[in-house]
Amino acid sequence: MDLKELAKFLVEAKKNTYAADGKEVGPERKGFKEFEYRRGKWYYKDSYVGFFMAHGQEVVRYEEKPVWVMSYSGGMKEDFQNDIEFAKETFSFLKKALSKVEESRPFRGPRLFEKNGFIYMNEYYGDIKNFRGIELINCKGKNVFKQNYIGVLIKGKN
Repeated sequence: MDLKELAKFLVEAKKNTYAADGKEVGPERKGFKEFEYRRGKWYYKDSYVGFFMAHGQEVVRYEEKPVWVMSYSGGMKEDFQNDIEFAKETFSFLKKALSKVEESRPFRGPRLFEKNGFIYMNEYYGDIKNFRGIELINCKGKNVFKQNYIGVLIKGKN
């Protein structure tokens, strides 16, 4: 499998699902929200549960075989977990940051993105084959959102 093609597909999939307010699909697991994207032999699924605090997983399949996976977990800081409107505003900003995903690091958003008083920061280690990171959102000098993520290129026995 070509890692450059995987990175290109990941960027394409992410820009056409959650970050783009894409259409949800019927979830495999009750209570989850899910997004799918397909192109040729490639298939992407993002599945998450929660609102103020959430956990999710992205999976890429090639020719129906799982080849890449990323898990993420976190959300609004505790002081902001009762403000639905502010959380919606924060998640709207998060989607804008995630839409800036790059092929050189197709995990989450860019290292830094700022707009309308919000600042998105993404610190990551590794590459498409094995990585981990943390993303933070600040608003008016306050840390309002934190999420960890980890992922790997899957290699089976054969």
